[in-house]
Amino acid sequence: MSDGPEAILEFSVIDESDDYIVIAKPAPLIVHPSNGRIEPTLLCGLEQLLAFEMANGRKPAIITRLDRETSGLVLVAKHTEAARALAMSLQNRKAEKEYLALVHGHPDWEEIDVDQPIIRQGLVQPSAIWLKRTVHPQGRESFTRFRCLRRWTNARGSFSEISCLPLTGRTHQIRVHLAHLGFPIVGDKIYGTEESRFLQFIESGWTEELRRDLILPRQALHALRLKIPWQREFREWHCPPSRDLLEFGKA
Repeated sequence: MSDGPEAILEFSVIDESDDYIVIAKPAPLIVHPSNGRIEPTLLCGLEQLLAFEMANGRKPAIITRLDRETSGLVLVAKHTEAARALAMSLQNRKAEKEYLALVHGHPDWEEIDVDQPIIRQGLVQPSAIWLKRTVHPQGRESFTRFRCLRRWTNARGSFSEISCLPLTGRTHQIRVHLAHLGFPIVGDKIYGTEESRFLQFIESGWTEELRRDLILPRQALHALRLKIPWQREFREWHCPPSRDLLEFGKA
């Protein structure tokens, strides 16, 4: 991936068949057009890449969506039948997704399960950020399994590398559950050290003040592995962490 602004235009193909294509998405490439903004999107790139299929009546459907600032694996169906089958596998919890997160702090556990419902925060308490979620009894069932892979401390603070396996697929689930445990993801503008950082970023963009507080310009979350049933067998894909996370993770 390039270091300059053009990096947001780039993604790579990990695997492809007549039915699906698996993409390695960089941050901060957005998946779909948002809020009327004119900017590169993964969907636009896919439409160019799959122009021949689309000219013959097929339409790509993104099955595993990632936030703008999350990197890693994205599974895309090439036609309606594949989209339906792959989406049902996820809905029925037959697929397995693993993420890698770099968080603030050192957990006192090696493994932990978080079974806490999630709801949009503004529905149960005042919230300056419309899309922010929170743990609340009125929320939807949400379950994530975490495993601490390693811990380190350096001049910037204390950090840990966490394997995250979400068994459900709620919006911001991993970010919400890690923040609930007291270990927010490095660079997370909404669930990190202070939610006002998100509003500050929206108003002024990336600044030196934000860099001092957030350290990374995007949340340190990466879709590392995906395993899903397809045609009576399992397909599994891996996507190595991006360079910015590898560099940050050096003790």
